[in-house]
Amino acid sequence: YGKHLNGNLTQGENIADLGGLKIAYRAMHRALPENYTMQGFTQDQRFFLSWAQVWRQLAREAAVMQQLATDPHSPAEWRIKGPLSNMPEFYEAFSIPSGSPMWRAPQDRVSVW
Repeated sequence: YGKHLNGNLTQGENIADLGGLKIAYRAMHRALPENYTMQGFTQDQRFFLSWAQVWRQLAREAAVMQQLATDPHSPAEWRIKGPLSNMPEFYEAFSIPSGSPMWRAPQDRVSVW
């Protein structure tokens, strides 16, 4: 919609999303140490696809504008793209090359915990 996120408003929840995703990813590997394939997707790919599906939604422009102004949570699209684009495991799982739309250079990726 041509608007930017208010990083001061969403920073805490963005950190929580990334941290929670990293902890869940590690827990999955402890519980299921073998990275097997099912229905054409590896365990890691299914993990990241499930994260995206949880936040998938359609929203009216007015609702998104209100959310950008008042909600400490990023809009759903960025709750997907933000954490995933900071996880090297995501790039490895899907063999994402430099220059792709989801690519973030390693030195620009955020790391927490």
